[in-house]
Amino acid sequence: MSEERRKRQQERDSSADDGKRKKVLLYGIALILLAGAFIGGRYYRNHKYDAFAKCLATKQAKMYGLYWCPHCIEQKEMFGAAFQYVTYQECAIKGSSEIVPACKIAGIKLFPSWQFGMETPKEGVLSMEALSDKTGCSLP
Repeated sequence: MSEERRKRQQERDSSADDGKRKKVLLYGIALILLAGAFIGGRYYRNHKYDAFAKCLATKQAKMYGLYWCPHCIEQKEMFGAAFQYVTYQECAIKGSSEIVPACKIAGIKLFPSWQFGMETPKEGVLSMEALSDKTGCSLP
């Protein structure tokens, strides 16, 4: 009888181990899916405006800014990682209070400023909608 009992106990233990393995596997899959959704959402949020920024560049929209200017930083943050595609002119010379000659020639006095083609620069932080209206680029 003790032999039969031992076999039954081993069967119960092995079925319990299989149940635990299945739970661990299911939790692992759920964790991987959640992580994938988080990473996918984060990627989309950071690259949402890629096509829009590229369109601005093709329409000759150019932003003039200063690396230390809080409004310029705000404008850049609106684009997220897509700002790399925006045509941008840094107007500050590090270690100096002077402005880059290209910005002086363009007549830039306030920052940020946007220039659309050959038009006079438009000063201030512009909304995505305003940039879209000015260039004809569609927003995502």
